Amino acid sequence: MNNTKEKFALIGAGPMGLAMAKVMSDLGIGYQGFELHSDVGGLWDIDGPKSTMYESAHLISSRKMTEFTDFPMENTVAEYPSHTELKTYFRDFADHFSIRDNYLFNAEVISARPQGATGEGWIVTWRDETGEYSEEFAGLMIANGTLSEPNFPVFPGSFDGDLIHSSQYRSPMQFKDKRVLVVGAGNSGCDIAVDAIHHSLGCDISLRRGYHFVPKYIFGKPADTLGGLIKLPMWLKRKIDGMILSWFVGTPQKYGFPEPDHKLYESHPIVNSLVLYHAGHGDIKIQADIVHIEGKTVRFKNGEEADYDMILAATGYKLHYPFVDRALLNWQNDAPHLYLNCLHPVRDDLFVLGMVEASGLGWQGRYEQAEMVARYILGLRSHKSTALKLQKMKATGFERATGGVNYLNLPRMAYYVDKETYLKAVKGWIRKLKGDS
Repeated sequence: MNNTKEKFALIGAGPMGLAMAKVMSDLGIGYQGFELHSDVGGLWDIDGPKSTMYESAHLISSRKMTEFTDFPMENTVAEYPSHTELKTYFRDFADHFSIRDNYLFNAEVISARPQGATGEGWIVTWRDETGEYSEEFAGLMIANGTLSEPNFPVFPGSFDGDLIHSSQYRSPMQFKDKRVLVVGAGNSGCDIAVDAIHHSLGCDISLRRGYHFVPKYIFGKPADTLGGLIKLPMWLKRKIDGMILSWFVGTPQKYGFPEPDHKLYESHPIVNSLVLYHAGHGDIKIQADIVHIEGKTVRFKNGEEADYDMILAATGYKLHYPFVDRALLNWQNDAPHLYLNCLHPVRDDLFVLGMVEASGLGWQGRYEQAEMVARYILGLRSHKSTALKLQKMKATGFERATGGVNYLNLPRMAYYVDKETYLKAVKGWIRKLKGDS
């Protein structure tokens, strides 16, 4: 490995790592990639050691709204691609842009520590099948994903059956001859519950709150492809979209779900048509929050109780950067507090990539985050006025780009942004940084 002192260490070869790698290659910024698995794709490769995929998993956003603009998916790919199609897509992306040449695979980064103040380099230590190694790098780019560390709740009482997290779910055959309770009604929870309906002795869902549901198709087109040509204020967008949803879905209470305790878009909506179909047909029962478990009997907040052989916790994931000191990431509450979710307020040799969620952001939105970061690095190296202005601004304090939306105070929403607000800021900085080059 040559001249690592002039390169950035880029951790991860999922969608965000691939986007950052391509941008840095295009702009002539040296990097060395590290990937725990044997190939690219991140969590979308079901065989990866940190993958949380399951056999029936598909994108909840449509192909056209998710793909990279300069590398569109083939028209033969489904409108809502499966994880196998996406694994192929990312490998083709890596082939097309010769990304693997700059990656070490089967390489686990175990520590990254700065030499001192920003700009003085980082010592990165990793291990592979041949041993453990350390090298000095110019900086650190973290792109190891947000959906690999399970958020496993502590349930009151003791359960005598199988207790697993959704990250441990792979095949619906795991439900064979079992009475199943899925805890959590996020997108994965609803997907998995639909699997369980067809392969278990019976399936219920327990949830604390109600959610807004969006069907995958509206007027025969993927729901996320409608609208967007006209930018509407949030209050009007909620009114119009809420009216459309009432036509196609009705109210969640109609199917037995509790009434949402938040406005549309204050939490990620559930993009699933089948769970409502099955709830409406009585194939699945909606249960309240759990208050106690004894043996195989689960008692719920509304006083009901039922027996189960398996509890599957679809309770999401926690941000997890185990190789770097938490204090270095400006962590506040449930997530690092970074300008536009990626730029450290003080350090200019540390970037967290892909720690951003927004309805409709897609991989292209994350690609633009990568481009902003890369152009900022180039601008600093040349002492350009725009880069110096951005450096000063991010050090003086900032708010997350929520666009005034009051997102639920939940760990999974701690890095959620409003798409329009976020992209306006990111694209604005890209335009200014390019103009100053």
